[in-house]
Amino acid sequence: MDTITIKDIARALNLSTSTISRALRDSYEINPETKRLVIEYAERLNYRPNPIALSLRENRSRAIGVIVPQIANNFFSQVINGIEAIAYNRGYHVIIFQSHESYEREIVTVQQAVARKADGLLISLSSSTSDVQYLQQLQDKKMPIVLFDRVSSELETPCVTADNVAGAFEATEHLIQTGRRRIAHITIPAYISIAQERLAGYRAALEKHGIPYDEKLIRHAEFGQPEIDPIVDELLAESPDAFLAASDRLAIGCLAALKKREIAIPDAISLIGFTNTPVADLLAPSMSTVEQPALEIGQVAAEQLIDLIEGKPKKPQPGAIVRIPTRLNPRTSTMGMGVGN
Repeated sequence: MDTITIKDIARALNLSTSTISRALRDSYEINPETKRLVIEYAERLNYRPNPIALSLRENRSRAIGVIVPQIANNFFSQVINGIEAIAYNRGYHVIIFQSHESYEREIVTVQQAVARKADGLLISLSSSTSDVQYLQQLQDKKMPIVLFDRVSSELETPCVTADNVAGAFEATEHLIQTGRRRIAHITIPAYISIAQERLAGYRAALEKHGIPYDEKLIRHAEFGQPEIDPIVDELLAESPDAFLAASDRLAIGCLAALKKREIAIPDAISLIGFTNTPVADLLAPSMSTVEQPALEIGQVAAEQLIDLIEGKPKKPQPGAIVRIPTRLNPRTSTMGMGVGN
């Protein structure tokens, strides 16, 4: 089948090519009925914009740079799927970089994206990034930037995250409602936004149910730490009856450590993670998790960035945060045998 062009659509609908182009870009200059006719006809013929032709005509690369800490992380691979779906539908292609949790490497990858003429950047900050001045300098040069998942309040740009506070609150309340009172929280470095938010949700649930916050039940684990056995041993000395882990990686480490010590889960200690790893159902026992809406985070972040690139920002305005709801998946590790999703 021959490739459908804007000229073909214009000829079929008896409209000018400029009208077709503006309608496909959702321009305010074109009335809604004309937009509808153009878009329906284009979709019927499976029209896809030519990125090279668009970039020449608009003096843009039609590319967006995506910087993630690690592609092998299932959460980030799902986010990338969401980003690519939106980018493809809006005529952009995606250049993906990994920071490998390194601030220095993050700076280098951002520089590479800029050197490749990316029209904008989608970034989830590395675990070692506490200074975003280099991004502020790029933003001062009018580079569109959207942060997702791990964000910074120091940068005046749109941010898209899971509702981490609500997710941790729901997880903690679930543990409380199943009879737990000494809930240990293992989390990631304290300066990372998602660590702060999940700790806030944990504390809010304790407060709601009249349970005192105990600093001795909180531990921060570094990224790349080979095992969390020492942390688990420290917490076991405080007689916990549940563990809330701020990531599934940490939760799986807890599970292994508790099983090694022959501690019954959930009879003696309950366990819940955060992200919803695909193997949660396959673990023994199956692991309760808070599910982050990874695909939707990617889709919303991509829409936000492309709107910025095209000069038609929609709500939220720069500096605002979109928080997408999480979902609790209770399984055997908090509820005992016979529990489904």
